[in-house]
Amino acid sequence: MELPKMANGHHELMSPEKMENGFEDLKNVTEADTFLPSNGKIQTKFTDLKGKTSMGMSIFNLSNAIMGSGILGLAYAMANTGIILFVILLISMALLSAYSIHLLLKSAEVVGIRAYEQLGNRAFGSPGKVAAACVITLHNIGAMSSYLFIVKIELPNIIRGLSGTTEAWYVDGRFLIIIVSILVILPLALMKRLGYLGYTRGFLLSCMVFFLIAVIYKKFVENCSDGHQNTSLNITLLNQTIHLNSTSDTCEAKLFTINSETAFTIPIIAFAFVCHPEVLPIYTELKNPSRRRMQRVANVSILAMFVMYLLTAIFGYLTFYGNVMSELLEMYGKTDTLMVCVRLAVLVAVTLTVPVVLFPIRRAILQLLFSDKPFSWVRHILIAVCLLFAVNLLVIFVPNIRDIFGFIGATSAPSLIFILPGIFYLRIVPEEQQPLKSRPKIQAAWFVLLGFILMLMSITFIIMEWVTGKKTTGGH
Repeated sequence: MELPKMANGHHELMSPEKMENGFEDLKNVTEADTFLPSNGKIQTKFTDLKGKTSMGMSIFNLSNAIMGSGILGLAYAMANTGIILFVILLISMALLSAYSIHLLLKSAEVVGIRAYEQLGNRAFGSPGKVAAACVITLHNIGAMSSYLFIVKIELPNIIRGLSGTTEAWYVDGRFLIIIVSILVILPLALMKRLGYLGYTRGFLLSCMVFFLIAVIYKKFVENCSDGHQNTSLNITLLNQTIHLNSTSDTCEAKLFTINSETAFTIPIIAFAFVCHPEVLPIYTELKNPSRRRMQRVANVSILAMFVMYLLTAIFGYLTFYGNVMSELLEMYGKTDTLMVCVRLAVLVAVTLTVPVVLFPIRRAILQLLFSDKPFSWVRHILIAVCLLFAVNLLVIFVPNIRDIFGFIGATSAPSLIFILPGIFYLRIVPEEQQPLKSRPKIQAAWFVLLGFILMLMSITFIIMEWVTGKKTTGGH
């Protein structure tokens, strides 16, 4: 979700060093670089850069940007909404994400700006740029936290599966994430440039496809275990339709369910669809770029991820039903050879992705606080160490990955998907082109309002669930 990988017309991945330099150029666009000639006539093409990426590779790049750790929480989300409500929410979020990208592309078309933060700068000046950078930084910190939480959960499971050891300090996830952070992530994060780490996003997507195949296969060989009973109180409707045998059996599919943990569903789904900061750089690299062509790339990417998310949620839920935990991988056998391989692949991918996510966070901090300072190794190292230290503390003391999905999905995700694109559109598209009372502007205003409503509702319900102190399963 954090850094897309660009490509040339021959479907060869662009060098990550070149990609990083390109992103720097995009972030440094000024008013003089926009495509608004002095005569007021609007130019709608990116005339200073010639994109070389085919549509197929652009779809792959944007799919990489969408895909992240959120896929591991979707079966849990379905378990706490029921199949019908989950499918409605997933379809709605996919459609709203596509519309959000339409607003971004329209705003970029008007002014020729190709970076999320620069749209904020154009709309509101420096405060808009700072706000956009802060939201993106918060989201990336959440992504880092979710990746390290997967290390905290799955590395002990891998060690147990390979060694059979269950009681030892080296199967404690809290110690393991510190060790992995110091020995693996920190040295990679101290590099001045990303190097070939930029390709780990594609590796993560491949691992998640492997994970999906394993989830589908396991549905036909696993039985719903009563060993992880979900003790939360469910309010179930349509009983005659939902329950085939017993009303108390948690190993039956529910079409519609509401409980205290349903509040996490929309944030989890929103978290899984965030890709918006990467849309404009991918647009810039697209061969023969046009807004319609890029919208097609976005629609196909979102559709592909929608299908992948839906299959993961359905087959994961129909394997464990009400017992499913907030991190789906944790449900599978610790000594199962296939799942050990899946865990290992996902673990390697997310571990190598953490420094990739850290780079734009550090760059944003440097631009906000030290934009007029020359490069300093001391500053470069200190920011990386402080970020890793803070994220490690967060992951150690947060008991459930659901809470990370919920908080980030309730704060930064609505901002990136709903609020900022809508506000940018309202401010940037001139009134002579679309008056404030025109249908597109009214739709954008309602879209922003919907984002605020979802944010406030999600935060309120999540805080209420936290305050109750109710012990829940999943992700411990």
